[in-house]
Amino acid sequence: MDTKICDITKWNKETLAVLDEAGAILRDGGLVAFPTETVYGLGANALNAEAVSSIYTAKGRPSDNPLIVHISDIAQCEMLALTWPESADKLAAAFWPGPLTIVLPKKEGVPTVTTGGLSTVAIRMPDHRAALELIKKAGCPIAAPSANLSGKPSPTKGAHVIADMSGRIPMILVGDDCKVGIESTVLDLTDETPLILRPGILTPEAIAEVLGTPVSFDPALYSGKEWNEDPSTEASANDEILEKEKKCPAPKAPGMKYKHYAPKAEMIVLKGSADAVQQALKKLKEEREATGQKVGILFFLAGDFAQAAHDFFAKLRAFDEDGVDLILAVAMDEADSMGFAIMNRMLKSASYKVMQIK
Repeated sequence: MDTKICDITKWNKETLAVLDEAGAILRDGGLVAFPTETVYGLGANALNAEAVSSIYTAKGRPSDNPLIVHISDIAQCEMLALTWPESADKLAAAFWPGPLTIVLPKKEGVPTVTTGGLSTVAIRMPDHRAALELIKKAGCPIAAPSANLSGKPSPTKGAHVIADMSGRIPMILVGDDCKVGIESTVLDLTDETPLILRPGILTPEAIAEVLGTPVSFDPALYSGKEWNEDPSTEASANDEILEKEKKCPAPKAPGMKYKHYAPKAEMIVLKGSADAVQQALKKLKEEREATGQKVGILFFLAGDFAQAAHDFFAKLRAFDEDGVDLILAVAMDEADSMGFAIMNRMLKSASYKVMQIK
């Protein structure tokens, strides 16, 4: 398949004409990759089951992994959600457009292929001018997971999408780099207690302040804490956790199941005091380089969570491009909700391969 690659970094009549063309592709059942503020998305008409099925084919994505439906106007929720509680109204007013996905019971007209077989639908309004205009021009809600091959690091640059999707889809819209860098916070409003299914830069504290009620993380998000506690042994991928994920019911949100965000290189997360981790990094790097391996260090300044979120996937992609054999990643502070969100991606990227340094 020939893929048309279009630069939409400038807002002018040529860009609007490209968005018209992209909207027509979506209306006709085709796929278009486009930028959002979080990561690049791979879009299809959310109400067209055949079109949505082609997303799974293009990505090589398991079909029980639900998709997020992107809207440009809150009125579009009426065709998607069976109910629209007051809590959703408050959250939309506070955080839309923005990196928040709300999970609600779905209407019958939403294909099950869009929801991964679930009775719920995940909805968000992206905070990106071109994405909102594209949805308007398509005239329908757009189902859009990240525009990468399944399992690879999420794309935050147009070049990432071109590398993964060129030849697989009709059109790629290339905008500026994504300003957030990790996927949206996914919040389940189907139960009495609001539950975060996927952490993001929008924290439970911020959500709780708007709702006036406590917000919890889904207990499944803590599975990555079951890591190797023995610093004297080489870390190995936690197959037990991965096996649990495979056996669990269909995930309620994207990124809850399967190896995710993975670079080509082996990746180990090091956790411990700053001094101990620094010494372990030096030792491991020297040992691996002595065997001829190329080693990359993934490190972010303590507390600089927004920058870490912005750079995380791009750095993994850069390591792939540089032919790195091993990535040694320094864990971030999970006591902070944004740090927890970044660690969620880091642990999955490393297949839960962690060394506790003492």
